[in-house]
Amino acid sequence: MSSARAAAKAAETAARTSYGRLLAILAARTRDIAASEDALSAAFLAALRTWPARGVPDNPDAWLVATARNHLKNAARHKGVAIEAAADLALLFDEGAVDEDADALPDDRLKLLFVCAHPAIDASVRTPLMLQTVLGLDAARIAAAFLVAPATMGQRLVRAKTKIKAAGLRFELPTQADMPTRLEDVLDAIYAAYGTSWDAVAGADGDAGARGLADEALYLSRLVVSLLPQAPEARGLLALILYCESRRAARRDAAGRFVPLKAQDARLWSRDMIVEAEGHLTAASRAGVFGRYQCEAAIQSVHAQRPITGQTNHAALRTLYGLLAQRCPSIGVLVAQAAALLDAGDADAAMAVLQRLAEADIRGYQPYWATLAAVHVARGQRGEAAAALHTAIGLTEDPAIRAFLAQSLES
Repeated sequence: MSSARAAAKAAETAARTSYGRLLAILAARTRDIAASEDALSAAFLAALRTWPARGVPDNPDAWLVATARNHLKNAARHKGVAIEAAADLALLFDEGAVDEDADALPDDRLKLLFVCAHPAIDASVRTPLMLQTVLGLDAARIAAAFLVAPATMGQRLVRAKTKIKAAGLRFELPTQADMPTRLEDVLDAIYAAYGTSWDAVAGADGDAGARGLADEALYLSRLVVSLLPQAPEARGLLALILYCESRRAARRDAAGRFVPLKAQDARLWSRDMIVEAEGHLTAASRAGVFGRYQCEAAIQSVHAQRPITGQTNHAALRTLYGLLAQRCPSIGVLVAQAAALLDAGDADAAMAVLQRLAEADIRGYQPYWATLAAVHVARGQRGEAAAALHTAIGLTEDPAIRAFLAQSLES
């Protein structure tokens, strides 16, 4: 591999695996997310210019942080800095010489997550802001996940970053008293990140960065549990992610074809992850407090019992989805409830759930159309099923899932 290609690959790896951590390090000191993003972008550009000639440093992350801090320093000097800010800037730039030991770099992502969940930030943008700043998703990808226009999402994110800087929000973990009020938004962001990565599985042609996003979501959920071991929803989310991750190897066959849950070879599921998930779910349940993530984890636990019992407990799934839909009636939850009802053999009940959804919410939501097609098939409505499948295929990016749907259309 040429030096230029090696340098580009090293920079790409750092961007994919360390962006959020590096941005959090910079923003924790400057309290200016936008300026820190600009500085980090400049550092990556500098890496692409200098690493081919000088070689990739032993610790690329430390090099990028030091270079970004120098960029911030030069920008501050160019603009002129108020005297009262001199002490903060001196401390910032004293940190410019980063220890080359990779473990010396702090991980301030959890602090940044809780800053983005501050009550001063509009509730509707907290999760998108965390997805961009901490997990490195671009505005277009976030907009697609939240079913809004990219330009609209971009404007919301810019306003939120400006608010953080203008209000001088502190980059530190909140007090134990304030922690629970912000925890829900933090958990939502971690779960949204994991959901974004869902189709990036072994054997798929998906973005490798999305696969790394799943690892980041799992890591951050563990981090939150270590910080708040008594928070039942934190454990519920960790259990949920572990259950889902336990099946990753079974979601594609040897040829890379998509395998739906009910057709998966349970021997490929990770027993260690399932056992760990069961432990966290059991610990969470002791609090005796209902929570969305505990309920979703319990649903996954029912599926995990199939290899033991030899069948799926549809009655339990119906109860759990009913409870979840009552407390958290999001489009994703309602579509999943309809799919569970269909699997239990009640296509009419499934259709009733789908018919309650607003047209504006389902227009670009692929799981709705795939589920609707399956419901139509069960009800003997072949023409309607084909139309829904065509829509689902058009909304599907993953080639393996698109092929699976196309095969369903032909059968």
